[in-house]
Amino acid sequence: MYPKPIQKLIDIFKNFPTVGKRTATRFSFYLLNASDEEIDNLINALQKIKSTVHNCKFCQKSLEKDKKLCSICSDKSRNPQLAVVERETDLISLEETNQYNGYYFILGGNISPLRKQDLENIRLDKLKKRITKSEDFEVKQIKEVIIATNPTTEGESTGLFLQRALEDLNVKVTKLAKGLPVGGELEYADEDTLSSALEGRK
Repeated sequence: MYPKPIQKLIDIFKNFPTVGKRTATRFSFYLLNASDEEIDNLINALQKIKSTVHNCKFCQKSLEKDKKLCSICSDKSRNPQLAVVERETDLISLEETNQYNGYYFILGGNISPLRKQDLENIRLDKLKKRITKSEDFEVKQIKEVIIATNPTTEGESTGLFLQRALEDLNVKVTKLAKGLPVGGELEYADEDTLSSALEGRK
């Protein structure tokens, strides 16, 4: 229905999280009618993301390349707890509750019960190293791991997998309470709900 360059752009946008065909089409036609300056700004922003941003070596949060640790991981006043989340947006949501003062680790994905290949998408080895080798990096030794995956089918599956994978480590493992709605995501939960889930973890 559309010229090939437009269809190609639509297909690219459809791969974005939560973006369907209609939204992808609107994005594409917006760019078609955008000014040269807007297009140049977008291209420059995309190039800078790849060239100037990397992950914090402790929590995997996005970080400018001239820094090794993010502001959270470099804060030695925080509690020796590690909240394990699926995405960076989940980290931000928990941090904004002002009820949690520990550290974080971003898995970078989750595990579907039906797709064993998803194991390759989460950073399990890096998580174990973060828990057991903390002193090697001159940061606090983690004493509690809080599994803060989303209350979705994939999130619950990921949480169960992590609980088993961390059993042999000398660390307390807890899980967020069930105050979060089933099928929801941390990113969209309100601060009171997240605070209750943190306080009621077990």
